[in-house]
Amino acid sequence: MSRTTPTLRLKLLVIGVLYFAEGLPYGFVVTALSFYLRGQGVPLEQIGLVSLLGLAWSFKFLWSPLVDRYGLRAAWLVPAQGVMVLCFLGLAHLSRGPVGPLFFILVGLLCLASATQDLAADAYAVDILKAEELGLANGVRNGAYRVGALAAGSGLLILSDHVGWQPAFVGAGVMMGVLALTVLLAPPFRLPRAGRGANRPGGLTLVRQAIQGLQGLPFFWAIILFTLTFKAGDALMATMVSPFWRDQGFTGTEFGVVSGVLGSLATILGGLVGGALTSRLGIATALWSMGLLQAFSNLGYLAAALPGMGRRVLCTLPLPVGGEVPIYPIYLASQGESLTGGMGSAAFLAFLMCLCDKRFSAMHYAFFAMLFSFGARLFGYLGGLLAAALGYPVFFFVSFLAAWPAFALLPWILPVVREREGRGPHG
Repeated sequence: MSRTTPTLRLKLLVIGVLYFAEGLPYGFVVTALSFYLRGQGVPLEQIGLVSLLGLAWSFKFLWSPLVDRYGLRAAWLVPAQGVMVLCFLGLAHLSRGPVGPLFFILVGLLCLASATQDLAADAYAVDILKAEELGLANGVRNGAYRVGALAAGSGLLILSDHVGWQPAFVGAGVMMGVLALTVLLAPPFRLPRAGRGANRPGGLTLVRQAIQGLQGLPFFWAIILFTLTFKAGDALMATMVSPFWRDQGFTGTEFGVVSGVLGSLATILGGLVGGALTSRLGIATALWSMGLLQAFSNLGYLAAALPGMGRRVLCTLPLPVGGEVPIYPIYLASQGESLTGGMGSAAFLAFLMCLCDKRFSAMHYAFFAMLFSFGARLFGYLGGLLAAALGYPVFFFVSFLAAWPAFALLPWILPVVREREGRGPHG
């Protein structure tokens, strides 16, 4: 395999490995770790510290210039993954005793290493992909990330029930170790970087040039607002989905199976379908068309929230082992929202990548990821306030309306995207 002309199939394989690796620590911290800590009797206020430790993912742009300035992407990936292996093994050792400060220090180090891995993986994806490959690649990316998060999240919970937490933590470390060896030994993870040479600037000059590159984008103000608001409807609703299921009288098992397991599968499918359509239609067309589907899917939850619809049986689904499963409106709303959310994400992430200059891919993508993360957290917070004030039916309609300000920016956004698609990412 040539080091300079990898095939699309090989690029997709590389993307799959990198984003499976990204999903592992995130799924562990967000899903499995909190469950473990509560089982160990850790107070809720201490468990909340995990969220603060996860701020490393939000502020990774602070050290993104280092990733752009020094070394190949693999030179950052492998050490970061090695640190995570050591953290998992350290947590496994500490799991034999009470949870103390050292445990949280290791979790913080794990989050920091994970954020650094994300920087290098995202930058490498921008480096190797052409504009016409971004849609399909981001579909694979979404799917691989979800599978990694499930493996270290729900998968680790299931494993711990059978073998205990110490072997489960070791298992997470082994998975990350295998990924680190793959990146270390496989040549496709060490392709030459664009824009590297003896005259490459360093320090503040590099940062200044990266900032100038962002400011030089046409309608930069519109790009910022669009990045903040494209997922506003989804983000507004996301934190209220779980309470809504609970308030409608559904059990944790029903929510876990339908929204957790089946919802993740629907998101993966949506990402793959959305990625394929983005590659076929182009990023500009995919943005508005899949954005529409993403917005209208929120109305499914509005329908499920109407009086009398909570436990109304729409139909029944026969099981292969006998018996039937009733299908409620909330089931369809959950699958529709997950499917279209995956499709919209594939187009949106392709949009963010196409804006990045390959010379500053770590800094540029980290900047856009920070904007997206900030918007999601802000709208998620507003979701709780609005749901409490308006009630679920009106709230879900408001979440539908929240998706539309982004569409008002399309007259400025679409020409920029079409121009970027026409010549590919800069560099």
